Amino acid sequence: MSQGQQTTPTTIEGIYEVCIGVPEIIPALQYWQQFGYYIGKEGKLDNEAAQQLYGVNSALHSVRLYHQNADHGLLRLMKWERPLNLGLGMGSMKSLGNRWATTLTGNIINILNHGEVAKAMGTVIKYTQTYWEVIYNKDKKSRPFVEPVVGVREMMMLQPLARQVFFQRFGYEMPHYGSIDRNSPMETSQFTHMGLVIQDDSKQSLKFYEDGLGLLRSRDDVETSYESSLAGRDFFQLQPGEKFFVTAFDEPRSSVTDWSLARSGRLYIIRFPSTVKLESWYEFAQPGSLGMSLYTYRVKGMNYWCDRVKAHPIQKFTSIADNEFGERSFSFVAPDGYFWNLLES
Repeated sequence: MSQGQQTTPTTIEGIYEVCIGVPEIIPALQYWQQFGYYIGKEGKLDNEAAQQLYGVNSALHSVRLYHQNADHGLLRLMKWERPLNLGLGMGSMKSLGNRWATTLTGNIINILNHGEVAKAMGTVIKYTQTYWEVIYNKDKKSRPFVEPVVGVREMMMLQPLARQVFFQRFGYEMPHYGSIDRNSPMETSQFTHMGLVIQDDSKQSLKFYEDGLGLLRSRDDVETSYESSLAGRDFFQLQPGEKFFVTAFDEPRSSVTDWSLARSGRLYIIRFPSTVKLESWYEFAQPGSLGMSLYTYRVKGMNYWCDRVKAHPIQKFTSIADNEFGERSFSFVAPDGYFWNLLES
C-alpha cells in the first residue's frame, strides 16, 4: 500500500432490524411503544424503486423504530400500498420460512398477564406458558433453596403481525446481550436474537453465514429434542422422537470463547432433519408480506459486501440502490431461501 493510501472499513454488525409488514402504521407503533421502541426515521419508495430493491411492485412507506441507544435489534414498520399476502400470521413455528424475534425482559409474568387478558377479550393471540431452561453451563447443578439457580424463563407469543419469544434471566448477567428499558411498560430490551428454520442435512447452506457474511459461528449443532426441552417441544410442536439442531451466528465483535462477553444481534438457525415433514412458507416471509418478513444487517463498505455475497451460490440478488431512508442498500436470497437486505448508514 502506498504512503497515505487508505482502505475503506468493511464491517458487519449484529442483525440491525426486524422488518414487519403492517396494514397501518399507527396501531403497530402503539403496540411496539409498549416494548420501549420509538420513532426514528420515516421514508417512502415508489413502485419502481420498491420493485428494484425488494422485488415488490408496490409503493412503500416505512418507519424505523429505535430502542434506547441500541445499534442493533431495531424494528422497521413497512406499509405496502399493495401487500402481497397476509404473511406468516399464526402459522406454525415448525415451517420453512419461519421468522421470529426474541427479547429480554425484566418481568416475563407481566407479559404473560397481558397475553391472558388479551385472549379473554377475544384478541387473536397464541402464547405458551413460561418454561425454565438452562442455556449455559448445563452440566453445573445448583442445590435449590440453598444456592442460586442459574437459567432463564421463556415463553412464545404469536399474533397476526408479530412472532415473539421473551426470556428473563435468573442468576447471571450478560452485559452486551440486551439492554432492558426499565421505563417501558413491558420492561423489555431491543431484539436480542432472531431466528429462522431450515432443512439441510448436509449443513452446506450454513457456511454462507460464516464465509459469505463473515459472522462468528458461536454455537454449532446444539441438539434439542422432544425429550430434552419442554420449551422446544411446545414452541416447535415436536412429536416424540423428533429433534432439531441449533446453530448460532454472532457479529465479529462478539466472543466465541466467553459466553458472558457475547453480543446480542445473534442469528439462530433451527435445522430440522429431512425426516421431519415441514411446510414451506418462504413466500409469506419476504418483503411485500404482512408480519415479520425481513431481517437486515448494517455494514460498512457496501461494495465489498455486495461482491462477497455474490461470490456465493445465492439464489437472487439486486443491484445496490437507495432504500426508503436514502441508505445504500442491497438485497439477496441466501442459499437457504431466506430474503436478506444489507444497508450502509
